[in-house]
Amino acid sequence: MFFDESLAPMTSVGAQEIHRLARFLPVMVLVPKAAVPHQVTRLNESLQKSTSEPSDSTNLLGLVAKAVERFRSTCEVDTVAFGDVTIDFSAMEAHRKGSPVVLTTLEFKTMRYLIQNARRVISRDELLDEVWGYENYPSTRTVDNQIMKLRQKLETDPSRPAHFRTIHGAGYKFLP
Repeated sequence: MFFDESLAPMTSVGAQEIHRLARFLPVMVLVPKAAVPHQVTRLNESLQKSTSEPSDSTNLLGLVAKAVERFRSTCEVDTVAFGDVTIDFSAMEAHRKGSPVVLTTLEFKTMRYLIQNARRVISRDELLDEVWGYENYPSTRTVDNQIMKLRQKLETDPSRPAHFRTIHGAGYKFLP
């Protein structure tokens, strides 16, 4: 979609729709330079001063990276419920049918990543990179074992998982 500067300013209904979508997807809105508030202009100027020989693409990438980081931090949900499970990430507590379930720190990290990427197929390598990190690189069977433990603790029927689905040849998908 191309931006046309002759378009009328965004209506409040349009802004509400963008905010509603932003809860689920990253949303980038392009506006004419004249409509940009002074704070963003000052941020742009500070970015230019902080880099040696800045280019337009460097500034754009910096702004996009900051927007993505801001999106990720606002999307982090402290409490999530699915099926008969409730997880409170800030308190590191999990409950199933009202009873406490003991999860390890690594299981909480795995759950958070799966929930943040719900309905998306996540490869074992991606889970290893994002949850375990590069400096601590176990085998891909470690991921399989971790998912098995989560199924045993949180699924109603671990042998027929409803939430932690295996996508053969690709990885795993979390379905709330």
